[in-house]
Amino acid sequence: MQLLLVIFGAILGLTYGSYNFGFVFSSNICLFAGLTLIMPSLFKVKFSDVNLLWPYRVVIVKSLFINYLLLPLFALAIGLITEDFGIAAGLFLLSVLSGGGMVMHWIKKSGADTSLGFLLLFINLLFVSLSLLMLHTFGIYTSEYFGETYMDGTNVSNFAEYVLVLLIVIPFVASRILLFVKPLVIWIEKYRRYISNASIFIIIVYLFGLQSSQYLFDLYDFEPELFYISLIAVFVFYLLTLVTSKLIFDLDSMYERAAFWHSVTRYITLALIISTFTTNTFGVSMLLPIMIAYVVQIPFAILIDKKLAAKA
Repeated sequence: MQLLLVIFGAILGLTYGSYNFGFVFSSNICLFAGLTLIMPSLFKVKFSDVNLLWPYRVVIVKSLFINYLLLPLFALAIGLITEDFGIAAGLFLLSVLSGGGMVMHWIKKSGADTSLGFLLLFINLLFVSLSLLMLHTFGIYTSEYFGETYMDGTNVSNFAEYVLVLLIVIPFVASRILLFVKPLVIWIEKYRRYISNASIFIIIVYLFGLQSSQYLFDLYDFEPELFYISLIAVFVFYLLTLVTSKLIFDLDSMYERAAFWHSVTRYITLALIISTFTTNTFGVSMLLPIMIAYVVQIPFAILIDKKLAAKA
């Protein structure tokens, strides 16, 4: 269902943009994503969860190791092979954004530990600033390889603080306030999946309807091979991610299974939002691996869930 919403939303956004000159970007989309996608996930996060850091230290360290070292190295290697600065940047951005709106759904469905799942979700959200700094570093040190000049017009390094406020601080404060309104929290929890799907659909339509997204048509006309290169690159990245995650995490443990899901799923919608700020820096082809990730990740997650269910 979610995959169909994503595809329909992308088509609707691109169609609208091609006939109506596209939307003008507004940072309010970040706030909208923070309140509708991230805030509901934070209701279950408690200050006392800090006490879980020590008992779960081994699993957390393994999760951080794979998400902020191994996967970026995989993305870097694959990106260099593609020989396209934008594709490499998009893939790298995916590699440093762990989890996503559906990660808790898969954690619960597979019988993994939800307490650790929420803790990892919050940790990875706090690390969004680190992810952006890593993207900035990627641009500095790889631009020469691609024959490009890294002109950080969007100031990615300083943009990290801006994202931290809109996507983490405000949603977290809002979640603490709403906890005093129990009926509203119960209602949001009950319809959370529908709220999430509706939110993702609106965000996809808006982002694909942006003026900058219309350059994808020109890209397809002049360099259609980049679409196929992106598809292969994303598929190889997810395959390496799956194999590595299975080797590192013990799937018989409900705790490690929670961390496993935070590795094999990436925060694609957040990556798409962030990429809209940086396409002028890395090129419009940066959108390709992020778009294609929707088509790859969702079927991958369904297949993994079936395998885990069969094993159980």
